Amino acid sequence: MKTTIDQVIVQLVEENLTFNGWPVGNMLLCIAALVLTVILTGAVGIERERRGRSAGLRTHLLVGMGSCLIMIISIYGFPANSGNRDVARLAAQVIAGVGFLGAGAIIHRNAGIKGLTTAATIWIAMAIGLACGSMNFILATGGTIAILLCLTLFLHFEIRISSKTPMFHVRAKPETALVSFLTKAAERFDATIRDLEIKAPDETGRLDITFFAVCNKRAPFPIQEFLVQLEAIDGIELAQVVNDHRY
Repeated sequence: MKTTIDQVIVQLVEENLTFNGWPVGNMLLCIAALVLTVILTGAVGIERERRGRSAGLRTHLLVGMGSCLIMIISIYGFPANSGNRDVARLAAQVIAGVGFLGAGAIIHRNAGIKGLTTAATIWIAMAIGLACGSMNFILATGGTIAILLCLTLFLHFEIRISSKTPMFHVRAKPETALVSFLTKAAERFDATIRDLEIKAPDETGRLDITFFAVCNKRAPFPIQEFLVQLEAIDGIELAQVVNDHRY
């Protein structure tokens, strides 16, 4: 059976660390797991807090700590000689339960979806807590570092890549000949309209239109200039970009 460094350390602490004859290794390992969970999930929560997300530091801490506690209970809370003992059973329930919690952080508004990254970090906080609770400290630390790199360093690459295919939301009067106007406006910027979706008129009779503007050249799409062109079209009341990748 393959053994990780974490498992070797845990075994040595459990078997050799005593105090006045009492084996206290398990207790110290649990405390270390909880402290490390606070540090790691706190780092992810602070990143979300800095960006003004509703699920910030406390949410990530609570999810991580709860997952860590459940994992510890799963390992140490049941008799080792029990025939039905399955340390992975509670962890599986945590994974499913936190998925519903993350879904609550997703907001659908103006044909755009926000909160996907925050929902993912909530799920990741759970994974960090489970890793710490199962005494995989090195894995939890390395995973957290990789997550923070994804949230910070790769954000700039994502913005540069997505700038060539911005998603727009337009609100217009029903009598507006919008499709032809959009096509002409896109041609001025050497772009193509893709995935155009027109929603039925609301109680005011306005139409909500969403579409992607795909740039046909290497340069980033001139979003602000295109918005000015859209706002100048007679009948358009609102024009905005809805795929903001900073979240």
